[in-house]
Amino acid sequence: MAYTNSPLVAYTNLSPNHSGLRTHSIDRITPHCVVGQLSAESICGCFTSTSRQASCNYGIGKDGRVSLCVEEKNRSWCSSSAANDQRAITIECASDLTHPYAMNSVVYTSLIELCTDICKRNGKAKLLWLGDKNKTLDYAPAPDEMVLTVHRWYANKACPGDWLYSRLGDLAAKVTAALGTPAVSTGLQATSLKDMEPAAVVAKVASMFMANQRQSGILASVSMAQFILESGYGKSELAQDANNCFGMKASLSGNTWSGFAWDGHSVYSMKTGEQNTDGSYVSITADFRKYSSIEDSINDHSAYLLGAMNGSQKRYEGLAGCTDYKKAVQIIKDGGYATSLDYVQKLCRIIEQWNLTQYDAAVATTPTTALYRVRKNWPDAASQKGAFRDLGNAKACADKNPGYSVFDENGKVVYPTSTVFQPYTVRVSISDLHIRKGPGTNYGSRGFTGKGVFTIVSEATGKGASKWGLLKSYASKRNGWISLDYVKKV
Repeated sequence: MAYTNSPLVAYTNLSPNHSGLRTHSIDRITPHCVVGQLSAESICGCFTSTSRQASCNYGIGKDGRVSLCVEEKNRSWCSSSAANDQRAITIECASDLTHPYAMNSVVYTSLIELCTDICKRNGKAKLLWLGDKNKTLDYAPAPDEMVLTVHRWYANKACPGDWLYSRLGDLAAKVTAALGTPAVSTGLQATSLKDMEPAAVVAKVASMFMANQRQSGILASVSMAQFILESGYGKSELAQDANNCFGMKASLSGNTWSGFAWDGHSVYSMKTGEQNTDGSYVSITADFRKYSSIEDSINDHSAYLLGAMNGSQKRYEGLAGCTDYKKAVQIIKDGGYATSLDYVQKLCRIIEQWNLTQYDAAVATTPTTALYRVRKNWPDAASQKGAFRDLGNAKACADKNPGYSVFDENGKVVYPTSTVFQPYTVRVSISDLHIRKGPGTNYGSRGFTGKGVFTIVSEATGKGASKWGLLKSYASKRNGWISLDYVKKV
């Protein structure tokens, strides 16, 4: 196709840092935070030197003006992924210097306009945010679709920061609406629960709360009980009309926190009852948050519980990681979540009525109920012959299928036995490579390696990298892993 550049550009200073003509048509947009309230000119200036080895297609300055750094026909060096940059328009946006790297409203408005223009000129009718790395990278966009990707999926970075990351669903919706295509939510809608029996609703939403516990550390049973109480099994007016399943108001004690999943402006106004300390009720009209899906409501709720502050103290301190549901619901009540005087008793009754702790157990016992999978190779999930809790049964299945192996949860071959792993050394050339407690970005960080040469004594596959390496100094407890995507063998 004949590539063009945006007519929104107010300043041009082309960077020499690019790979020439693209080898893939444009079907992605990757917005970044530039980590600084820079002008359009300054963003281009960041990439004029060949020693920087970085660039972007467009920059958006703090006043909303757009600059052109690398023409759309050429692949920029922006996302730590050659494959992504070959097919993506990359945009650096002026932002705060510190987490969550907030952008002002002028920059965000300009980003919406620029993404809309990019889609129009490249023949796209909709912009999609799928919200998941693996789902996105496995997705083959239709000819009229553009997909959002993010830098943090390809490198050990926070980019584009939680401020913009939490708004990417809103960005996609606004651009798609501007293109004249009705937006379609990719998440579960509360309206789908309207005619379901309570037991069916519990079964339907359980997996979402289990997944949220893995990420947040908040007991699935407690969050599910709040969902049931606050939304009436997803059937309340607020849930049905706004996907708001926890009574989350637009303004919550003046709090802000990272990881929120609300777009910042969509609200639903309705009357609600508040209970006074003397037990009496008063009716008020309040603005509540409106979400695009139940998943967003769940994620915003847990982010609030983890990050809301009361002065210099966390409002719900001790909730994450708490394994006693009675203690957890008391922490929520004491933090001021609800005015109802018997809130704790109500939640506990719901948990016990539906035996919701079974979903906590399912999360907690995952590591000790590992499955052994029989496949030709780990990436080829379609070849799988079976998944077994007993290793002996898995071995027997592999024996019956020549060319198949048994893999553990981390994708490591456990049968037939391969040759002994030979340790090797790698060089780390970046200062902010995380040391993870396990092989995956879903494990906590122990800090950073710093630059230098390190010995790898084992390998594993896991979330966030093609392969993870165990550092020699953490070999005894196997709790120090680094991504091997950002190192070189010595």
